[in-house]
Amino acid sequence: MKAIAYAAAGPISAADALIEVDVDTPEPGPGDLLVEVRGVSVNPVDTKLRSRVEPEEGPRVLGFDAAGAVTAVGTKVRRFRPGDEVFYAGDITRPGSNAEYQLVDERIVGRKPSSLGFTDAAGLPLTAITAWEILFDSFGLREGAGESDALLVVGGAGGVGSILIQLAKKLTGLNVIATASRPETRAWVEKMGADRVVDHRNPLDEEMNAVGIAPRYVALLTNTGDHFDSVVRLVAPRGHIALIDDPGTLDIAPLKPKALTVSWEFMFTRPMFQTPDMAAQHDLLNRVADLIDDGVLVSTVQRRGGSMSVETLRRAHEFQESGTAIGKTVLDGFHN
Repeated sequence: MKAIAYAAAGPISAADALIEVDVDTPEPGPGDLLVEVRGVSVNPVDTKLRSRVEPEEGPRVLGFDAAGAVTAVGTKVRRFRPGDEVFYAGDITRPGSNAEYQLVDERIVGRKPSSLGFTDAAGLPLTAITAWEILFDSFGLREGAGESDALLVVGGAGGVGSILIQLAKKLTGLNVIATASRPETRAWVEKMGADRVVDHRNPLDEEMNAVGIAPRYVALLTNTGDHFDSVVRLVAPRGHIALIDDPGTLDIAPLKPKALTVSWEFMFTRPMFQTPDMAAQHDLLNRVADLIDDGVLVSTVQRRGGSMSVETLRRAHEFQESGTAIGKTVLDGFHN
């Protein structure tokens, strides 16, 4: 089967940054689905791995979002059957979705929203899982709890921020403040449902003081190293800060006077470590699909990059790295 991979870590400007390879079509293990990939998206994890991490065993196929049709199932699969339309983010320890076919454990797969095509559906899984786990695992919120506290989303126009704003507004009732710095990103986060928008080019504690809100929850989705000290100053006592990026060493001693909690969210943890609750991702993806089909949530796709090829995937990586990406960028799969 055809796949697009990288053979050596480096910049996307390198002539061979991404290459087309021919690999064997995989056979499903007992709990696996073999999926014909019809749509994919690009996430920061793709560009970070391609630029920083040397492949260990030959060219590595990336891609951590997909939607497609099940073509074969393992002997122990009970949730799906051939022909089912699915979406998922996959497992960082296994070959990715930039290929004609992909293996994925059924416990981290959800039904594709019927109201979305394959390509648009592929823009949701990784970010929806991340956002859901921030709200309901890291922060410990309950769906429908009618929260009266505030949430600050730093980097609200990105892929995770776009769906986190929606989930927080629709499922918890939190007062959501998002950061954005350009007219187009401010308009986007307002479209996603943010109650207020503040400018992350300014010190965030000053911005929040100006609006008179000390949020109990902060989702630091980008540039944590730049914003962390300011966030510690602005968050309410006994508040919670969730991180998803890769800052350098953080000094957490200043968190003690406010009795703050800080935690990382990494949506690959459950499949990486085969946790007992791994199927929680199957359940939450099905819930997200229902919310999309019921019109409660809207697609976060902002850019469609065309059919999968080395060149279109290269352009998607370039755009992801440009610092100007809004929402999600998606591509048609080889089979779409």
